[in-house]
Amino acid sequence: MESLAPSTQQRIAHESWKLNGTAALVRCRSGSVNFETVFDYDNKLRKVREIEERMVAPEFWNNQEKARDVMAQLKALLAVTKPLQRVVKGTADLPGLLEMAESDDSLSSEVANEIGELESLVDELELQALLNGPHDSAGAIMSIYARDGGTDANDWAEMLLRMYMQYAAKAGFEFVVLDRLDNDQAGINSATVAIRGPMAYGFLKGENGIHRLVRISPFNSEGKRQTSFAAVDVAPEINDESEIVVDWAKDVREETMRAGGAGGQHVNKTESAIRLMHYETGIEVKCQNERSQHQNRALARKMMLARLARLADEKREAEKDLQYKAKSKVGFGSQIRNYFLHPDQRVKDQRTGYLVSNFHTVLDGNIQGFIDSYLRWRMKRGGEDIGTAGDDDE
Repeated sequence: MESLAPSTQQRIAHESWKLNGTAALVRCRSGSVNFETVFDYDNKLRKVREIEERMVAPEFWNNQEKARDVMAQLKALLAVTKPLQRVVKGTADLPGLLEMAESDDSLSSEVANEIGELESLVDELELQALLNGPHDSAGAIMSIYARDGGTDANDWAEMLLRMYMQYAAKAGFEFVVLDRLDNDQAGINSATVAIRGPMAYGFLKGENGIHRLVRISPFNSEGKRQTSFAAVDVAPEINDESEIVVDWAKDVREETMRAGGAGGQHVNKTESAIRLMHYETGIEVKCQNERSQHQNRALARKMMLARLARLADEKREAEKDLQYKAKSKVGFGSQIRNYFLHPDQRVKDQRTGYLVSNFHTVLDGNIQGFIDSYLRWRMKRGGEDIGTAGDDDE
């Protein structure tokens, strides 16, 4: 590197050191984690080819719903295979670029940019490597419920609904409202949505729990500080009913009722709303958004399968961790995050200690930092969700 300035030599030397670390991570050159093995790369590539072959068949689009499910599978597979292909090829090419940069100063920035891009992809792959649960690649069924706090809690639940809608848009995920029950004064009593995209459930499963808001209440004429709570429940969307076996006639009680909006608005004179209760677990779901009883029943069953699949995941983790604690019937877990608008703005995760000082940025859907920190925290703790980073009771 004699032709380069000392600062550039140091930069290239430093980037060379980082390159070695990146290459070791990706290609197992020094015995570290081999992502190609972790992600079962060859098998995923085979599945990609199989799906692409199926898609060219004339009859593929005859069943639109099934075709959409297959396309979702392909999207999830490509979310892993494409960045991995890019990293493997990039790390193979970088030694040659570094050698050229030793005699051409103009290439140093190109090398640095290339390594920076590859390291970002490695970070992404490392994060995806944490999503190794049996349903992490599935879509997410998310329910949000207003809890303690009166009208403020209803308003808070709707704010969270908007936050997750914004997050889904930023992540390129599909966001579909399955059920919504408005409050007659403000906000919502509850809402259930489907969030679909690569690893949607894996990313969002850590949002399960109680979310606490502290602010000056807009519904209090005296301007007092109000604490309100909303519960978020996240479960994997199950498209293959053979995975979770349910005898709908014997295992589940079904009730029909009239669907209606807040204050009795838009009351459906037919009993199109469906409520299901699973006898063994006590899990209950309700769906009333669709016009027909048949559509509501289909969605309610999908919601039930999602909740049962999550329960099965929890039991599997319990057997592995030997520290499983029974949850309440509603399965919301414990308080996970505090959102403050008073006396100052901040949002803090109680489990990881991750803190953002801009409340409105978080409510605009910028929650990936919370998600990433939760996944890494959970990995360090061996998969257990026990304990917090400290309570925040201001």
